[in-house]
Amino acid sequence: MREGSLEAPTRHPLDWKSEAFYDEEKAFKELERVFDICHGCRRCVNLCTAFPTLFDLVDASSTMEVDGVAKSDYWKVVDQCYLCDMCFLTKCPYVPPHPWNVDFPHLMLRAKAIKFRKGGAKLRDRLLSSTDAVGRLAAIPVVAQTVNAVNRNRAARAAMEKVLGVHHERVLPPYAPRKFRASAEPAGGFAVRDGERTRGKVALFSTCYVNYNEPGIGHDLLAVLAHNEIPCALVEAEACCGMPKLELGDLESVARLKERNVPALARLAREGWAILTPVPSCTLMFKQELPLMFPEDADVKAVKEAIVDPFEYLVARAKDGLLRKDFKAPLGKVSYHVPCHLRVQNIGQKTRELLEMIPGTSVNLVERCSGHDGTWGVKVEFFRNAMRIGAPVFRQMASGEPDWVSSDCPIAARHIRQGMGGEAPQAQPAHPISLLRKAYGV
Repeated sequence: MREGSLEAPTRHPLDWKSEAFYDEEKAFKELERVFDICHGCRRCVNLCTAFPTLFDLVDASSTMEVDGVAKSDYWKVVDQCYLCDMCFLTKCPYVPPHPWNVDFPHLMLRAKAIKFRKGGAKLRDRLLSSTDAVGRLAAIPVVAQTVNAVNRNRAARAAMEKVLGVHHERVLPPYAPRKFRASAEPAGGFAVRDGERTRGKVALFSTCYVNYNEPGIGHDLLAVLAHNEIPCALVEAEACCGMPKLELGDLESVARLKERNVPALARLAREGWAILTPVPSCTLMFKQELPLMFPEDADVKAVKEAIVDPFEYLVARAKDGLLRKDFKAPLGKVSYHVPCHLRVQNIGQKTRELLEMIPGTSVNLVERCSGHDGTWGVKVEFFRNAMRIGAPVFRQMASGEPDWVSSDCPIAARHIRQGMGGEAPQAQPAHPISLLRKAYGV
C-alpha cells in the first residue's frame, strides 16, 4: 500500500515546451530534492543500477547525505536510468498524488533532455535511436546480408566497439531482406463483429522492429487475426513511434515523429478501428508518453483510446465470446517473460492468460526486468550492467526444462536467450504471437 494515499498513482503532463524545463539550475534543485527522498527510502535498490549508483555516491560522500554529492556526479545516475518506469509503478510510495510528488523516470527524462539540448548525445546514440533511417538502409536485400554478416564477424565487431561503442559481445538482431510492410497481406472480407469490450476491426502499426528485423512476428499476428475472422488493415504509413528518441532526451524528434504518425492513426481510431502494436514499447509510447507530452491534443487522445496490446485485445475478444479456441497443437512448457513496458501499461498478464487457454501448455511466468532496454544494453559502457540486471531472469527462464523461451518484447527475448548461454539448450525462442499461431496450426 502506498503511504499517505489510497488513490492510484497518477502522472503529470510533461512541461517540455517551457524554457524552465531546460533550466539546469532548477532541474538540479529538483534532482537534489528527489535524490534525498530516494536516499531516505532505498526501496528501489534492487530494480536497476541507477539507484545503487545514487546510494553509492551518497555513502561515499563527506556528509553521507545527498548534499555531499557533487552536482556533476548526478549525471552518473541519469545515465544509468533507461526509463523502464518500474520504480514509479511498483516501488515508490511517494508518487503523485502523494504531496512529495516523486516521478523519478520523468525527472530522469528531463535531465536527459537538458543533456541532449546541450549537445551531450554521441553519434552512436543518434544512430541507434534513428531506427527508421538505419532500417531502411540495412533492410535492402544485399545490404541486409552484408550487415548481418558483419554483425556476426568477430573482427568487425571489435572494430564496431572501438569506433561506435557497441559492445562486441552483444548479439544484435538480424535485418530481414524483405520488409514486413512490403510482404504483408492483411485479411479482409470478414463481417465486422464488435464485442462488448472490443472493436471488431483491427489496424496494425507494425513497428520498426517487426518491419525491418523480424517480419515473421507481423505475419504470425496477421494469421492469428485471419483465423479469428477479424478484418485487418495496415496503417497507411508509419514512422518510428519515438520511444528511442524519447529515451535519448531528443523530445523535438519525438514531436516530429508524432506529427507523422498520429493524424493517420487518429483517423482510424475515429472510424472504429482498434490499433494493435506488436512491441510493448511502441504501445506504451502512444498510450502514455505522447498523451503526457501533448495533453490537449485531441488526435493523441483518440489514438490513446484505440491503441491496444495484441494479447489485451485477444483476451477481451475471448471474454466477448468471439475468440476461436480450436487449438490443434499443445505448446508444452513455456518460459514467458513479461517486459517492463508491458507491465507498466497496468493491463494484467494477458499474454499468460491466453497462452494458458491452450491445452497441454504450462507457463513459467518471469516478471522482472531483463536489463536490456532498447539501445541501452547494446552500449559498451552499459552492456555488463545489462547482463548483471538480467541474471536472475536468465536463471528463472532456464528453470524447469522449458520447450519455449518467449517475451512480448523481441529485443528482451534475444537478450535473455544470450544471457541463458548453454542453459536449457532444448528451449526454442519464439514470440508469444508466434506460439499462438503454432497452437492454432495455421
